[in-house]
Amino acid sequence: MPADDTAAPAPARARAAADALAARLAAAGRRLADLVPGAAPRTPAGVRAPAPPRRPAAAPRARATGPRGAAAPRTGARTRAGGAVRPPRGTGVRGLYERARRAWDRPLTAYYVILGASMLITVLGLVMVYSASIIKALELSLPATYFFRKQFVAAAIGTGLLLLASRMPVRLHRALAYPLLVITVFLMVLVQVPGIGHAVNGNQNWLYLGGPFQLQPSEFGKLALILWGADLLARKQDKRLLAQWKHLLVPIVPVAFLLLGLIMLGGDMGTAIILTAVLFGLLWLAGAPTRLFAGVLGVVAVIGVALVRGSDNRMARVACLGATDPGPGDACWQAVHGIYALASGGWFGSGLGASVEKWGQLPEPHTDFIFAITGEELGLAGTLSVLALFAALGYAGIRVAGRTEDPFVRYAAGGVTTWITAQAVVNIGAVLGLLPIAGVPLPLFSYGGSALLPTMFAVGLLIAFARDEPAAKAALAGREPRFGGRAGVSWMSMRRRVKKRPSGER
Repeated sequence: MPADDTAAPAPARARAAADALAARLAAAGRRLADLVPGAAPRTPAGVRAPAPPRRPAAAPRARATGPRGAAAPRTGARTRAGGAVRPPRGTGVRGLYERARRAWDRPLTAYYVILGASMLITVLGLVMVYSASIIKALELSLPATYFFRKQFVAAAIGTGLLLLASRMPVRLHRALAYPLLVITVFLMVLVQVPGIGHAVNGNQNWLYLGGPFQLQPSEFGKLALILWGADLLARKQDKRLLAQWKHLLVPIVPVAFLLLGLIMLGGDMGTAIILTAVLFGLLWLAGAPTRLFAGVLGVVAVIGVALVRGSDNRMARVACLGATDPGPGDACWQAVHGIYALASGGWFGSGLGASVEKWGQLPEPHTDFIFAITGEELGLAGTLSVLALFAALGYAGIRVAGRTEDPFVRYAAGGVTTWITAQAVVNIGAVLGLLPIAGVPLPLFSYGGSALLPTMFAVGLLIAFARDEPAAKAALAGREPRFGGRAGVSWMSMRRRVKKRPSGER
């Protein structure tokens, strides 16, 4: 019986089915390659993929020529795959500016700047405290390292407080605001009790703790006002109450005046100035109108003038502004010898430990006038380095306050930045003869544990707020090692994994 001519033989049908399957797999591979750049289409074993289409032969490149057959000048632009032209990188000053701006815009820049600048200031301060206090300690018949050891212990405790504050969540900082304010006010009242408070250089602002240790509660008042004021203003902003002047000023201004009154009872004008600057910083961040801000500033200025006129000591300090001679009775001795120390330092100073003014000429060389000893021993280069570190710390604090969406973080970061920068300006301005001598230490730099401890805790606040930025959180989370999954990158993934070859393979 003849075979049916319409029925195709089995091998032919098998080849047709295989070719159709190969075409479908090739089409699927091309679609996959379009979706995943760099992925090559794969075909199952035993199935021959269709050959890729042959590319037409490239035409010879014609070299562009200019006049007299010269080659066209290169513009410096690079050609990417696909024909896109990459603009040349900037060079010179503009290129450096663009690279610096891109580096500053990275998520963790403020975190590293705050941490690095504060640690450098503290370490350099320890070195200068040791150098500036040796002669003072020997004058008091104390060991040469007496003041340095006390400052080192305070710095070690302060470092622990900094790390603790940097790891605490924001809600815990807010929870500490009211207890810290109550404890600080209680200690400041206790200072004024006869027999309990202790006077130093005419200012009764100290509590005797036993042994060589004393405590100045007014230094903690700055931190208490910042945390409590930031929490208060943040809660009022959430309730949309800051548009009313009575909610803006009450109760933050009366509480600040209470702290100022307790400080002025002890005669500490310098700490009162810094606390006033903190109050103005908080009001400015809260959006106080100009007329209201000017009114509060006017009241404070009138009170300040009355306090200065009522004290011969404060009037003498104002009269020494810009003095170049100690004057009758050596009234401007400290201010003038601070200028002498800076002037004798030159460009790079006389050398660490080689100061002349600390040999009994300059009063308080390791506290209020440590910047003058720094200028004498390290020169202009040393003083400019200190100024640059404070400028970097202040600018990083402003960035943290400006980039956050949390009102408490904005007020607290702005208050801490105002505190540190204002105190640095008042201290350095007094040493330079541009401001009256207020008797405030240089933050993180001068000798004094009561000033160092709350300041380092405040720096820890800035570090915590810098870590709390969403972009910084993501960057830090990506760097944390995770060994149990694919979400993170562990240190093992950074090692090169080389596949071991067989023993006979070369």
